[in-house]
Amino acid sequence: MKLSTERLNLREFTLKDAKQVVRNIGNLKVSRYLLVVPHPYSLKDAKWWLNQCQTEVRKRPREKYNLAIELKDHTLMGGVSLNKVDRYQGTADIGYYLGEDFWRQGYMTEAATAIINFAFDKLKLRRLQAPIFRENKASQGLAKSLGFKKEGLLRKVARAKSTGKIHDEVVYGLLKEDWK
Repeated sequence: MKLSTERLNLREFTLKDAKQVVRNIGNLKVSRYLLVVPHPYSLKDAKWWLNQCQTEVRKRPREKYNLAIELKDHTLMGGVSLNKVDRYQGTADIGYYLGEDFWRQGYMTEAATAIINFAFDKLKLRRLQAPIFRENKASQGLAKSLGFKKEGLLRKVARAKSTGKIHDEVVYGLLKEDWK
């Protein structure tokens, strides 16, 4: 599967991405707000996760879409995902990360817009949810700018694997009819 935007390609991850994944997600400034990413993040960790991504590609129906975000020159920048895809309910969770070198340049807005369009137009979902650590103001700002509405707070619900810190999660939701 591949999605394209003006500046980006979103595509399935491959094992060839391992070193760039480590470079981007191995930074604690990135992984501190991700639930299941350890720190330090090793090449072995990346290869394990990339194998999981490849296994998911073959499942029918798919419950996860983990897509690499890359510039048109094939520079891998990060990832965007739909998790817990439930076609019957018409719902999924969205998640995303970018390597620090690519922050604040509008890339994630572009990538998230593409996967939201895919979720609503191709998968025919009716609702997306974004659970975001309370401290992650940048991700909350992105969710709001995309039209997600703050729906609640789950107190002390998640422990970040990278830091061991327990976080509150702010839950944002986006309905298809509210999408641009």
